[in-house]
Amino acid sequence: MPQDSGGPPSSRFKRLSKLAGLGAALSTDAVSRGVKRLAGADPTGLSQAAAEKLVATLGDLKGAAMKLGQVASMDPDLFPAEIRAILSRLQNEAPPMAFPTVRRVVERELGAPLEALYREFAEAPMAAASLGQVHRAWLLDGREVVVKVQYPGIDRALKSDIDNLGAVVKALALTGRALDGRAYFRELSEELTHELDYRREARLAMEFARASRCLSDVKVPEVVEDRTSTRVLTLELLPGQTLKDFLASEASNAERLRVSGLLIRAIHGTFLVQGTVHADPHPGNYMVMPDGRLGVMDFGSVKTFSRTFFLAHRDVFGQVVEQRPFDALGLARTVGFTVDIPDAEARPLLDELVHIAGRALRTDDYDYGADTVPADTRRLFAKNPGKVLKIRPPAEGVFFLRAFGGLQQNLRLLGARGDFRPFYRSLQPLAG
Repeated sequence: MPQDSGGPPSSRFKRLSKLAGLGAALSTDAVSRGVKRLAGADPTGLSQAAAEKLVATLGDLKGAAMKLGQVASMDPDLFPAEIRAILSRLQNEAPPMAFPTVRRVVERELGAPLEALYREFAEAPMAAASLGQVHRAWLLDGREVVVKVQYPGIDRALKSDIDNLGAVVKALALTGRALDGRAYFRELSEELTHELDYRREARLAMEFARASRCLSDVKVPEVVEDRTSTRVLTLELLPGQTLKDFLASEASNAERLRVSGLLIRAIHGTFLVQGTVHADPHPGNYMVMPDGRLGVMDFGSVKTFSRTFFLAHRDVFGQVVEQRPFDALGLARTVGFTVDIPDAEARPLLDELVHIAGRALRTDDYDYGADTVPADTRRLFAKNPGKVLKIRPPAEGVFFLRAFGGLQQNLRLLGARGDFRPFYRSLQPLAG
């Protein structure tokens, strides 16, 4: 990876200019593909050149722009596998900052020379993501750790992204209540801003560890508190391969099914214990460990829901798992949905949505490689756009959808076939 001398561009104008240039390149690519389609070539998705341009631009920008690219890289319906392989580099392979910059940040934040803090500190990063990059290091007592170092200026870059996107959200809100996303935008932007504080992330890592204590097959790295500050985070190193690398391997169906079960337990388990989820579930944030456990990493976006939201969902978990009827409309209202259409219209729509989403729980032989739940959900929404826009989740529901929607995308990327019901049933005792 080429070395970058510092942080990403931070001004609103520079970031908008780069995105505008990217938009023009992607538009040209779309026209070219359209011409080829008419000629019978029938291309799908982005061209590889356009995908490389997308990765290069978003990787350079980092911040919220790169996070959006990470989300896109997880959706099997958006792009073919070869394009997703390129986009997946956004999960942990952004252009890194140069090591002298890393040294300056660590020494300024921790108040001592690097050699006095770590016995050894690898110059090449293990991963470079949207807000910071990760280096392998060894503490003075020999323990192997990872050190997450924040890019200089990323706070200004993130603020520019939020301001740019906020202007769009505000303009849409002026068109009417149905497109007013300001509450969701506030929830997302506040959470993104909080991710800049690595001391907070350390606290969230410890909270997530407590929530997952009853899950023996889930591992959360220990925090090294005396090597952690606002812009530097030191954690225990977890051995193994990232889920991203596991997806590219030739793992058997049995192994992919096992890892699918670990993901289900990691996401649902902590929610059932205390209403906490890991809300940034891209494949770069999980580690398939040699001892059979699933390691969870990156805790900047750990969300604990309100007690009402948590208890209402926990109370219906068993009914959903056992495919027993429950009042979907009643649940929606209890957790804070705004429903601006008559019950006679809302109820069948929500019941159909629940029916589509619950397919894997109605059979002992479900194939996630042939899963059509997202496509069927989009078709349901396309048939009922006016109704869908009038059933609005509470702001905290954004992170619920991000966590559990991300889980479903990972299950589809794994593409395992088998009986998924035992994984969910193993969690029922946690629901009380």
